[in-house]
Amino acid sequence: MSDEIKFSTDGGLATVEMTRPKALNALTHGMVKEMAAKLEDWEHDDAIGAVVIKGEGEKAFCAGGDVRAVWKSVKEDNGGKPSELSKTFFFDEYRLNHQIHAFSKPFVALLDGVTMGGGVGVSIHGSHRIVTERLMFAMPETAIGLFPDVGGGWFLPRLPGESGTYLALTGARLHADGACALGIGTHFVPSSRLEGFEAQLASAMAAGAAGRQAVNDVLERLAEPAGPDPLASHRGVIDTCFKPNTVEEIIDALSAEGSDFAIETRDNLLSKSPTSMKISLELMRRGREASNLAEVLRMEYRLSQACMAGHDYYEGIRAVLVDKDHAPKWQPATLAEVGDDLVAAHFSAPAHGDWSLA
Repeated sequence: MSDEIKFSTDGGLATVEMTRPKALNALTHGMVKEMAAKLEDWEHDDAIGAVVIKGEGEKAFCAGGDVRAVWKSVKEDNGGKPSELSKTFFFDEYRLNHQIHAFSKPFVALLDGVTMGGGVGVSIHGSHRIVTERLMFAMPETAIGLFPDVGGGWFLPRLPGESGTYLALTGARLHADGACALGIGTHFVPSSRLEGFEAQLASAMAAGAAGRQAVNDVLERLAEPAGPDPLASHRGVIDTCFKPNTVEEIIDALSAEGSDFAIETRDNLLSKSPTSMKISLELMRRGREASNLAEVLRMEYRLSQACMAGHDYYEGIRAVLVDKDHAPKWQPATLAEVGDDLVAAHFSAPAHGDWSLA
């Protein structure tokens, strides 16, 4: 067990704790592999009735995959060419996402603090997503030349109305109230009660309660209403303006709508990678029609590898995480330059091999 992630058991309750608080518990490749192996063991261990996953510290559950490490493996260690890590990180991360989706026991994520990207991937596919007043949820990938992955193409199109498309393209942040209103959070529990939640859950399971019943019983005692939906007053604008199937039409619709919210949203979109926005919208539309998560994760792996072979991912990471000038120079620079053929090519299987479950 590395110092990046810890595993423990207390009677029938197993716990995963991501332990990189200085890096906001960003998910490394090693953490992905260790978690996958441990979940496989717990899946087949009759003594384990439920799993809790959490992040160390008060700032973050998990701020995402360690995208800077992937960037470094290509830009600094491999002469700018896709690296072994850029191939295997996404492959293994998406397998872990599916493993959590298929996990037969309660999988309870304690979303206390920043929860973005890869952190969403190791929580959203589980049975219970407990959010606290410190939650800051986002899928901000279009700002770094990527797309909302880790199953974003599956769960986002299944949120109410066009809210998933809105979150995918804008990277908008949600707190506990908004997350629960959309079903991203299943329960709201104040952060001061999380230790009590874990202790009561372990106690109930030690006393013989079945995992799912124990989780539900403890949540019945500790959960509270999260509050009204902060996006409720904008839902009409979101559902109308994000319904078109091209990014250009979405931007035109926001301009025509003209409210402060619409104009602010439009201007936000215009700062994102044009390629990222177009492949993300196409992923939302294809994902909505997909029959299962594995189908979507295969699409996402193809997209990830196309991004690794492109320009905007490296430029986005440079601008946001390395130089931090927040002035990316996207290529292509405009939506008009991102043609349908380029978008379609992103969905083609990579030459080095496609994603699979086994």
